[in-house]
Amino acid sequence: MAVLRARLGQLVVDCADPGRLARFWAGLLGGRTVARDASWAYVDPPGAPRLAFQRVPEAKAAKNRLHLDLAVEDVRRARAAAVRRGATPVGAAVTDAQGSFQVMCDPEGNEFCFVAGADG
Repeated sequence: MAVLRARLGQLVVDCADPGRLARFWAGLLGGRTVARDASWAYVDPPGAPRLAFQRVPEAKAAKNRLHLDLAVEDVRRARAAAVRRGATPVGAAVTDAQGSFQVMCDPEGNEFCFVAGADG
């Protein structure tokens, strides 16, 4: 059987307010927010795949099956900056021999993590 060679073009997040989420993620990752219309917006973070947001009628109902890990130097500072932009922390930061991480939710409840290595 031939191997399919595909390229990751973008990650698409279902949401209620695409423009708001695109602005939130642009604030964390950089890049310019583009709102195609009220149902679709995206951001092209430098050095990362496009994050696109599409309006759907249903609300988020369960934990994400996929989440983003964002590498940061300082988990506490990243947490504070994200909270100022509308994110919510989930529990406390966890630190072990490998480093630290903090589970967060974006303004619509989509989980992501800030992660810092042991020397970060």
